[in-house]
Amino acid sequence: MKVTGIETFLVEGLSRLWLFCAIRTDEGITGYSEFGQGQFAKGIRGLVEDLSIFIVGKDPRPVERHYINMARAVQSAYGGATWQAMAGIELALWDIKGKALGVPVHELVGGPTRDHQKTYWSHFFSYHADNSYQINNYERVERPVVRSYDDMRMIVRDALKSGYDSFKTNIQMPGDPFKGLDQGRNGPHDQTLTREMIDAAVAQISMIREEGGDNVNIALDVNQHFKVDGHIRLAQALEPLDLMWMELDNLDAESCRMLKDATRTPICTGEQKIGPLNYYPYLERRAMDVMKLDLQWQGFIPARRAANMAEHFEVNIAPHNYGTHMSTFQTMNLCASVTNVKISESDAVQDPWRDELVTVLPDINNDMITIPKGPGWGTDLNEDALKKYAHTG
Repeated sequence: MKVTGIETFLVEGLSRLWLFCAIRTDEGITGYSEFGQGQFAKGIRGLVEDLSIFIVGKDPRPVERHYINMARAVQSAYGGATWQAMAGIELALWDIKGKALGVPVHELVGGPTRDHQKTYWSHFFSYHADNSYQINNYERVERPVVRSYDDMRMIVRDALKSGYDSFKTNIQMPGDPFKGLDQGRNGPHDQTLTREMIDAAVAQISMIREEGGDNVNIALDVNQHFKVDGHIRLAQALEPLDLMWMELDNLDAESCRMLKDATRTPICTGEQKIGPLNYYPYLERRAMDVMKLDLQWQGFIPARRAANMAEHFEVNIAPHNYGTHMSTFQTMNLCASVTNVKISESDAVQDPWRDELVTVLPDINNDMITIPKGPGWGTDLNEDALKKYAHTG
């Protein structure tokens, strides 16, 4: 078997563009993947083209060999967009190998370790409010707009009826409609926590706790909106509400350790990290309670290695899964290949056309996803739909 070509697709999404990769072979098997950050798609797609010299004309099945060849070739540009491009290729190679052998990817590495995976409903209020990166998405997904805490209360009640008992939200500031914080993205960039922000977070989480009771799991994602002093103040203010975790984007393990040592609120971080090398300082310092990792941004090999390393430090992972159904299939294969998953992310509300992009939909019952049993990732991309919803900008 030889690789005959690599193609990438850029598809319109609600809050970002979706990136997909197809690797074609002379035996008619096509491997698919979802990967990377759509905001930087032009650069990442160019990197995939640059990296294709390591794959085209070669047997796609020795995935580890191809991965290490690419990794060593790009050592001068470690991480970031380069690794996201590598992930697109590596993930599609796993799909080919699984299909060639007629087994799911998780079986290639000793799985499944589980038959189902519990998930949480992510970005819980974000699609009901104005956000710097999700402007008026409630109109596109036909969701009720949040203009009061009573509106939020009704959303919680409806979500509980759907079978979920775990939710992650972001801080939404009161207004007409409510508006998400954007200071970590669009400014002001001092990342200062105010009393008003603390009050909004406490009110929001308190309302979810009141509606859901003690058995509901609640996470708050504060993204990159604050510095360590703000993270500490906010985490301490939220301690009486018994969060599942407070999640943050962090680049300094020592400041994260300071935060973890200063609060009873569990701390989750790591979604931008790549492989064991980036995670080790956090684990060695005991700077995280839960490891967040993104398979689509780093690839199956480094994500699984990082998860296995976390197991030795008695830390569970919570995969970051902010993508389409292909991302979910890939993430479920990761969950079925490791033994330390606390819970996985799931966007219950997403693009109205998301279902059209794949040939098989995830098997979701309440908040449990059945581990895929089909070969490769367990679903294929619908290339006609990818072209139908292609980004043309």
